[in-house]
Amino acid sequence: MSARPLPQLTGFAKEFYGFCKARELRFQRCADCSAWRHVPRERCGECGSAKFHWEPSSGRGRVFTWIVANRSMHPAFSSDPPVAPVVVETDEGVRLVSEVVDCAPADLAVGMPVEVVYEDVTDEVTLPKFRRLG
Repeated sequence: MSARPLPQLTGFAKEFYGFCKARELRFQRCADCSAWRHVPRERCGECGSAKFHWEPSSGRGRVFTWIVANRSMHPAFSSDPPVAPVVVETDEGVRLVSEVVDCAPADLAVGMPVEVVYEDVTDEVTLPKFRRLG
């Protein structure tokens, strides 16, 4: 059990985090127009199609942006500041919010190459995080 808020394992989120548990980063990809999408959802934002497949990601990408939080907005994170949630843009073009685990906030840089790593938070929840490459 974690004191921190965790994703609800229902619907498409259950599928996404199930892949993470298996150490696979997968995103929905439209079966009609091939657009990638994340956060998982019913319909493609490009063409409106409800048809999709879960496609594997390379797990590699670059830091797109970040913010440094110097104080916690939730009691479960009160011992962590400063923290730097990052937006990683994967090689497939999908952007997701995560964390670079081996990098102090002051050392982050736009374009920094990263690759996915997984953190088993509970027996049920595994989160995709990133580490620096190179």
